[in-house]
Amino acid sequence: KMSAVFLLLLVSTANVGAVLEKGLPRREPRRLSCVRCCGPSEQPVSIISSRYTRMSSDPAYSVPKVQPTIDITILKGEKGEMGEKGYPGAVGKEGERGLRGLNGRKGQKGQPGPQGHSCKQLYAAFSVGRRKPLHSSDYFQHVTFDTEFVNLYKHFNMFSGKFFCYVAGVYYFSLNVHTWNFKETYLHLMKNEKEVAILYTQPSDRSIMQSQSLMLDLQEGEEVWVRMFKRERENAIYSEESDVYIIFNGHLIKPAVE
Repeated sequence: KMSAVFLLLLVSTANVGAVLEKGLPRREPRRLSCVRCCGPSEQPVSIISSRYTRMSSDPAYSVPKVQPTIDITILKGEKGEMGEKGYPGAVGKEGERGLRGLNGRKGQKGQPGPQGHSCKQLYAAFSVGRRKPLHSSDYFQHVTFDTEFVNLYKHFNMFSGKFFCYVAGVYYFSLNVHTWNFKETYLHLMKNEKEVAILYTQPSDRSIMQSQSLMLDLQEGEEVWVRMFKRERENAIYSEESDVYIIFNGHLIKPAVE
């Protein structure tokens, strides 16, 4: 009786299998590829990751790749304003010294410098004259001298006609000229660029000697000189080659530092 029941179950199971084979489409068995779990120095791979690897390698389970494209012209904005100037960078290394340049032109000879205080001579004196007459042709005309009587330490510059003060102190100056017949005589005794005294004579039918003198307190570097001043009338001073009629004198009375 038990054997009859077992045979009946086998027959029913076979019939069901035949029906299923007829009803379902036949599918080829899939070959499973071998997956390397791990090497001697590697960590084991999880079952989920290995299964995902097998599925992704199969074309039936492959996921399509999506490559999005971005339009940069839409994202690009307007040009911004210029920012503030940044801090200056670090100073670079000093470069090599360049070649020596060409020598410049030789300058003009300067005036003698003041003497040193350790050996300074506290004296100053000059007396110069002019042998040539002079007529004023400009509004102001510098009077120069051509004869040197005394020029201690060369404090009076014969080229410029000016006395240069090297020793500060009180000085005495005097100016003597010879007037010209029927002509006006008008001169300024100058301290730097300012007139400090005037020598004046009106026109006359005879010529005379005229003089002017004064004392000045000078500082080192100041200058004293003479100029003619022309007005409406003709201005002139007389002299001749054989004699000296125009004389300019000066000397130190008391130095500022003794």
